[in-house]
Amino acid sequence: MDPDDDDRATEIKICGDFSRPHMRAFHFSWLGYINAFILWFAISPLLPEIQTTLKLSKEEVWTSNIIAVSGSAFLRFALGPFVDKYGARIPMGILLMFSSIPTACLGLVNNATGLYIIRFFIGLAGAIFVMTISWCTRMFSKNVVGTANAFAAGWGNLGAGVTTLLVGSILFPLFKLGMSPELAWRTVCLVPAFISFISAILIIKYSDDCPKGDYAEMKKNGTFVLPSARTSIWLGAKNFNTWLMFIQYACCFGVEITIAKSATMYYHDEFGLKTERAAAIASICGFMNIFSRGLGGYLSDRMNQKWSMKGRLWLQAIFLFVEGLLIIAFIHAKSLGVSIFTFTLFSLFAEMLCGTSFGIAPYLDATAAGSIAGIIGAGGNVGAVGFSLLFRNMDQYWAFITMGIIVIFSSFTCLVMCIPGYGGIFFSSSESDTALKSPESEEGTDDSVASGSNSNIVISESSEDESAK
Repeated sequence: MDPDDDDRATEIKICGDFSRPHMRAFHFSWLGYINAFILWFAISPLLPEIQTTLKLSKEEVWTSNIIAVSGSAFLRFALGPFVDKYGARIPMGILLMFSSIPTACLGLVNNATGLYIIRFFIGLAGAIFVMTISWCTRMFSKNVVGTANAFAAGWGNLGAGVTTLLVGSILFPLFKLGMSPELAWRTVCLVPAFISFISAILIIKYSDDCPKGDYAEMKKNGTFVLPSARTSIWLGAKNFNTWLMFIQYACCFGVEITIAKSATMYYHDEFGLKTERAAAIASICGFMNIFSRGLGGYLSDRMNQKWSMKGRLWLQAIFLFVEGLLIIAFIHAKSLGVSIFTFTLFSLFAEMLCGTSFGIAPYLDATAAGSIAGIIGAGGNVGAVGFSLLFRNMDQYWAFITMGIIVIFSSFTCLVMCIPGYGGIFFSSSESDTALKSPESEEGTDDSVASGSNSNIVISESSEDESAK
């Protein structure tokens, strides 16, 4: 721990360490986010069955997809300053409990309007991302925060693949053994709703807000002054870099969500696959998150070691450019094998980009980490809404082409970013220049450069005794 940085952890013990407060918060942060995806994506593999039962049009299905991500976009904006003021733990648990209720009520839907309402309230769970990122940023130092944020959010995103496979290819066929297909899709979502509700209780009861304890306790003891929510949102919103990253995150997470939510129907319609098999292929996108987003964060930290902020931004720009090319390649794949290959590659780059994005975000303004995470995170949802509108109103082929071109152009926004104290690709500052020239920067002594020691990320099979802290 670094006593000069509010006792933030300077290394991550990923395996086998659940000790409080740092690693416990890390593991609960991704557990909360994976449950958000379990709720968010429980309906996606069932959409072909729901469309048949409720006699929905293609436009109505896409409208429900848009509504599912639009609610959390606004909530991500609102929750940023709220989390800065009150912490991530309790809001995460409350939102999980709330979103599990409409998920359990899916079986009551009888028309398109009912599906819209249910999906709007379920979609609010997506705002848990703000708590995940804010929590890790509060617990880990800048030298490893990119890796911490990427693994926590990536393992959370894993919920998309887990849920698509669990609900679409395991639970739904299992439920059909004893009931009709309609009754099966109307009852199967009770399982993810129950799992998420129990997880919420565990998160609230067994974790901490920050390295020094819980915000409420610290405020009572006079050891912590809560920031003004108005100040937090202003600091985040006035930062030009925040809005550039808003665009970039729209073009990675927004694209990922759009394609992941529609992949089951794409393979069902384009290649004539059954729902169970189409859902299994679509789950690839989610399962890639077990390593892809974490890999992006790790690579960003490594680039920071060698080239400071310039390295992080170059990596971001290159990944965005390649992702755009892969989207265009995906729609031109005419055989199932080639389609799956390009789908997998696209997923890899889109998810690594989510990791590289939050390797950069903690540097924008540490005093408004929640607000900045909320704005950038909302960019992902806004992107999902915008790209879903493309698919709702355009021919599928041209929707993919347009999306790919937009992503390619977004890569150029990295070129104009300049972060005070750290510089940019074509901009420098006294601090970043010093970091690049200083021989100590290889050892991570300058705050603007991540530590060069590989010991910052520790794969440990046992946790240290809690009292040793």
